[in-house]
Amino acid sequence: MNYIDRIFPTNKGLTTYLDELIAKNYQIPTFQRDMVWNQDNVKKLWDSIYKFYPLGSILIWKTDLKLQNHRSIGGHAITDTNFNRTEYQYILDGQQRTTSLLTSLYGGSIENRPGFNPALYVDLTITNDSDVDDESYHNRFLFWNEIDDREGTLKPNMGRQRRFNEGLIVRLIDIKNDFLTIQTKLFNSDHVDKNFSHPVLQELANLKGVLDNYRISFIEVKGIQVSEVCQIFERINQAGKPLDIFDIVVAKTFRPTTPATVTAKADPGFYLRELIDGFREHNNSQFLQISDLDYLQILAVLINHNIPNSGVRNITPLYLNEIKTEHILEVWEEAKKAMLKTFDFFENHLHLKTPYLIPYRYFYFSIVSYFYKNVAPNYSFLKKYFWFNSLHNSDLLSNTTQLSQHIEFLKKEKNNQSPQFERFLIDKNRLRLATYSSKGRMSRAILSFYASNQPKDWEHCDRPVLVENIFFSTDKPNLHHIFPTNSEYVINNQHKNKITSDSLMNIAYITQITNLDITNRNPLEYIRDYDKQEFENIMPTHYLPASILTWAREEKMPDNAIDTFIEERLNILLEDLRLKLTSISFDVIDTSEFVDEKSTS
Repeated sequence: MNYIDRIFPTNKGLTTYLDELIAKNYQIPTFQRDMVWNQDNVKKLWDSIYKFYPLGSILIWKTDLKLQNHRSIGGHAITDTNFNRTEYQYILDGQQRTTSLLTSLYGGSIENRPGFNPALYVDLTITNDSDVDDESYHNRFLFWNEIDDREGTLKPNMGRQRRFNEGLIVRLIDIKNDFLTIQTKLFNSDHVDKNFSHPVLQELANLKGVLDNYRISFIEVKGIQVSEVCQIFERINQAGKPLDIFDIVVAKTFRPTTPATVTAKADPGFYLRELIDGFREHNNSQFLQISDLDYLQILAVLINHNIPNSGVRNITPLYLNEIKTEHILEVWEEAKKAMLKTFDFFENHLHLKTPYLIPYRYFYFSIVSYFYKNVAPNYSFLKKYFWFNSLHNSDLLSNTTQLSQHIEFLKKEKNNQSPQFERFLIDKNRLRLATYSSKGRMSRAILSFYASNQPKDWEHCDRPVLVENIFFSTDKPNLHHIFPTNSEYVINNQHKNKITSDSLMNIAYITQITNLDITNRNPLEYIRDYDKQEFENIMPTHYLPASILTWAREEKMPDNAIDTFIEERLNILLEDLRLKLTSISFDVIDTSEFVDEKSTS
């Protein structure tokens, strides 16, 4: 298709558009947000039409793709149960305006406002006497709750009730459908007394002209892919929640529930969002709350590698668009098992209690693929895989090409083909310079490494710091600077230490109550509060070198204590990592000193 044909501006009469909507010529996909109906905004909308101001274009997407639709809008059915066409017209932008116009003209129902009548009335005695008038619309356009005086008990509405009874306040829809009857009744009334020039008749004629002649602008887009629809939707909804591919796939794969007939079995239907939300309720693990896109891409990986000729060859929006209902149903039962094993691996084997610690989100995809229909997973191998890629000096899992290589690597182990890890390389200086504030891959990897060591509480040394359920607010795990950034020691010796106190090598997990107790005190002071055999025993769970306890006991620290502490802690951490990656070629470099400290095991 020529690019010129992709975007086509057009316009249509206001009432023609609404009539076609009721005739089911337009659909609103379910990824459109819920209607936010505001009484005053509806009046302003009609005031703009009354004054022939532009409303902004309605964006229509024309496509042969069938999506899940809103079945009704404002109480009006706009989609047949068995709705099939060669081309569909989806309202991408303009749902709010469309709903407001439809319900104010034709009535209907408004969500969360039971019993409210949204049909709009017009007071013909309110005329537009000024080009700069911006307030009369409040009184010109009315809803029934502003007219009904409840048999004289609601005094503020008594005047309007009287004008309604006299035919001076009329429904908008009646001006459209029964103009001559209203005009004749007014012409013969005492108020007009057969005066063709009477302002009330002029106002009636003006409103009829508005309904007959006001045209709404449309922008029709055609011949575009779903991924482009997401981009268009996001750019025209800058202030709102962007549309993502998950919304599109939910709409596209939806299948309504249908009862059994003489010739066909009952269909339980399919709704992907409900499927994912139901899975999230399996237990209270934070991993179950990963994003909709994460779940969709997990499914895409499984479909790609387990369903031949699916067309789902990657996890990008172009290929996610190829996911079909039958694809999801084919992998779902085994996918649930694989995802639960993956989250269990993170939480109970690696002891990571939150997805925020996972260095690469692509781990979800590669590891779920490994667990999928795997009757004998090798957890020891999988731990090596996780730490090798998390802490390697190179970025090894940040794009789809690498993801594909990882899946093939894990598939070899899954098939008992004994894949071999390549040389592991780590730069000590990268570990020194990693900070929590950066929140990058290496920072998350270091925090994961600390968490996996199951650090114990400094006060109650038999108690883990990182627990699944928090019973008291003070139990909440905190990240504590062992040398507090604002402590007297750090401030007085900042020029005598090369490494900043914000380094993750200066971080430990402790409980909130312990963190509050320490505040900004020097380690010399606060470490003495915990100096007992139990604390000394749990220091390895924090990779704490013995020197910090020695300094506290001697009540003296060197001027470069931060550098010394971090260097000793770094060596302890690397030794533990070496053990975790046993049998893998393990090389350490230090770019801060340009000294090659190769050590192969």
